[in-house]
Amino acid sequence: MITGRPGIGKTTAIKKVADLLRTRGVKVGGMITLEVRERGRRVGFKIVDLATGREGVLAWVGSSGGPRVGKYVVNLRDLEDVGVRAILDAIEFAEVVFCDEIGPMELHSDKFKEAIERALASDKQFVGTIHIRADRDPFCRYLKERYRLKIIELTLANRDRIPLEISSEILRVLGRT
Repeated sequence: MITGRPGIGKTTAIKKVADLLRTRGVKVGGMITLEVRERGRRVGFKIVDLATGREGVLAWVGSSGGPRVGKYVVNLRDLEDVGVRAILDAIEFAEVVFCDEIGPMELHSDKFKEAIERALASDKQFVGTIHIRADRDPFCRYLKERYRLKIIELTLANRDRIPLEISSEILRVLGRT
C-alpha cells in the first residue's frame, strides 16, 4: 500500500507499477482514480477500470444525491458499477489487483469495503493506495491489522524508485524475475 500527502504522486506511482507489470506479461486489473480539471481547477474525480478502460464519475463539485466529502459529492452508483466491478473482476481474472484509493470517498460504500476485503483475502497480489490519514478510519485500521499491510510513504525523495521496487517484488513473488 502506498500512502502520502495529497499531490505527491500516489496515482502516478500505482499506474507506473501496473504499466511495468504489463510490460512483463502480468495480467493486471482493478481501479484507479484520476483528477478531473476544468480551467486549471480540480472539479472532480473519475474512476477507471485498469483492465477495460471503462470510466465513471467518483465525485464531483456541486453534485447532489450522495455523501459529501469536503466540496465533493460521491457518486456511489459509479463507484460500485465501475470501481467495485473492476476489483471483483480483477480477483477473478488478473494476477494483480489494484485499488487507487482506499480513502474517505470510497469508504462510503459497503460494497467497496467488501470488495477490498475479498481482494486482500484472495491469493492475488494486491497493490493499492491508502489515504494518509487512514488510521482515523476503523475499517482502515482493521485492514492494516488483519492483513498486515505493508505501508510505504511516498515522498519527493523516493517516488521515482518506489514503483520499480514494488513491481520487482511482485515479479519475484510471481516467479517472473
